[in-house]
Amino acid sequence: MKRNPIMKDGIHLFAGLILVVLAIANASGQPNPLPNPVLYFVGQEPFQASGKQWMRYRYEVDNFTAYPDALFAPAPALPPCGANTNSSRTWVDIFDQSGKRLNGFCALGNAKNLNGIWFALEEDKIPPSWIYIEMNDRQTSTKYKSNLADSVL
Repeated sequence: MKRNPIMKDGIHLFAGLILVVLAIANASGQPNPLPNPVLYFVGQEPFQASGKQWMRYRYEVDNFTAYPDALFAPAPALPPCGANTNSSRTWVDIFDQSGKRLNGFCALGNAKNLNGIWFALEEDKIPPSWIYIEMNDRQTSTKYKSNLADSVL
């Protein structure tokens, strides 16, 4: 059976067109989207402050290396965090499973500091079963929401 040269040229043309479209898509300057944070519970530790006993619940972000440090650089052109006029571009808030804010970080400095986030409750309070974080890139108005993570090991 003879092959049709027009059909063969058509296949090459189609394959070439696909390659051109992919090259244009990759060169469009659109950055690859960042993943949502993968949050996990590290442990808890008691501490004392203001004459009260507290329990600190510590968390880390497993995929912190997926986030460029530029997300956490000082951003004096953006609104301040209280009196901190050099707060970071991206703020991180911790919420319980119902959406109640438990704590926030507005000056982490770099992505590795995602491994030092926490919330605290008075020692006699029961922690929420699950928590999540939202990272808010204030420069691009992009939010990254994590998975639900336990409050116990």
